[in-house]
Amino acid sequence: LFKAINPQGLVPALDDSGKLLSQSLAIMEYLDETHPGPRLLPEDPAERAYVRAFSQLIACEIHPLNNLRVLKYVKRTYKLDDEGVNSWYRHWIAEGFAAMEAFLLNEKKHGRYVWRDQVTIADCCLVPQVFNANRYECDLAPYPTVMRLFDECMKLDAFIAAEPMKQSDAA
Repeated sequence: LFKAINPQGLVPALDDSGKLLSQSLAIMEYLDETHPGPRLLPEDPAERAYVRAFSQLIACEIHPLNNLRVLKYVKRTYKLDDEGVNSWYRHWIAEGFAAMEAFLLNEKKHGRYVWRDQVTIADCCLVPQVFNANRYECDLAPYPTVMRLFDECMKLDAFIAAEPMKQSDAA
């Protein structure tokens, strides 16, 4: 039934007055461009590139590997038990989180959030990845900068309301 709305069969999908939008980053950028504040991308092109790079590190390098359909495929194809899949998952989370930590420490543009003291699409990408990592009991201690930014985001009502366990379809 959902494929009638989004032929990809994936979430998120946003119907904005008959315009179907899909993919998280595209939706966030669309909302940023079509709605007045708060802005999710900085005005300066170089700063936007920084925010996009961090966001894409998550959306392109980490998230595809921890997508439920990928995990099911890995389990089925390689005949892994749950712990085998979880170990595979934890490996890629560790790789991705190490890259995020290094990116932040190298660029030195973070403040309370990924980009200074302004919430951006980078924070919107970061928060769900931490929830995913916690769900699979990943060790996040080696990533203090990432976790400090996550903790700051989780002080905000919008992120609190978006917590997975607060959603109507939470199990």
